[in-house]
Amino acid sequence: MRPSAYQLGLIFVTGSAIAWSLAGLFTRVIPQDNWTILAWRGIFGSLGIATVMAFTERGRFWASFRDMGRAGWLFVGISALGMVFFISALKETTVAHVAVIYATIPFVAAILGWFVLGERSTWSAILASIAAAIGVSLMVGFSIEGTFFGDALAFGMTLCMAVLMIIVRRSPDVSVMPAACLSALFSSLVCWPLGDPLGVTAHDLMLIALFGILVSAVGLALFTLGAKLLPPIETALIGSLDAPLAPFWVWLVFNEAPSKSTVFGGSIVFAAVIVHVISGASRKAKAQRLVQQNNVS
Repeated sequence: MRPSAYQLGLIFVTGSAIAWSLAGLFTRVIPQDNWTILAWRGIFGSLGIATVMAFTERGRFWASFRDMGRAGWLFVGISALGMVFFISALKETTVAHVAVIYATIPFVAAILGWFVLGERSTWSAILASIAAAIGVSLMVGFSIEGTFFGDALAFGMTLCMAVLMIIVRRSPDVSVMPAACLSALFSSLVCWPLGDPLGVTAHDLMLIALFGILVSAVGLALFTLGAKLLPPIETALIGSLDAPLAPFWVWLVFNEAPSKSTVFGGSIVFAAVIVHVISGASRKAKAQRLVQQNNVS
């Protein structure tokens, strides 16, 4: 049986969360400044997205760039700004702090969705968001790690991502993939003169290429596809899986054990997402059964 649009949305957004959770690990592994990483990451990210477009757009590759519209160009600017905030935050504060601050995005997306789209969230989504916020508070509030500047950059990235969710949801026909491609390219052009992109080693360049293709291209492609199929708060809530996963990858590679508050708070966030997804799937299945019963009667 083919998955429904809702199920595909869950799969895509979950995949994007896993891909994005690797950003902290790549930033730790690559011994370059954030401007240099952003410069090359943008190039490889745009090439990766362009490759995806070559298969999905087929004969409309160039036309898709011309047809982006105002929403598409707004996506370009907000996404490029979010990229700069993201990598800079990972350099200025801990991976765990960036991840858990991003996990507050359900509240930001819910507020924006209410003001801009007039969407009402389900009680299960609201309760799960509150649980996720409690987990975030435990992770950040009881930790002595991180810096205020880095945390502020992480919140700026979170706000940008919430705005992207609203743009995609409000304008489902927007040409998001070409917008994301141009966003990555523009961020590279802006950051190129600020770093030392020509001074990287072949090894570092290979890591940045993997960073750009996997995290930027694959992650963003899955996110933009999934965000069209889910309400903003559900997209944001599932995306909060980044919080417990990001410190896990760093621990796995560097044996850098997260604090007890990080483990405990991250577990709450992870549990909130799982419960919400199960609840949402059950609700959708029940609604489909009622529709089928009505059709039979």
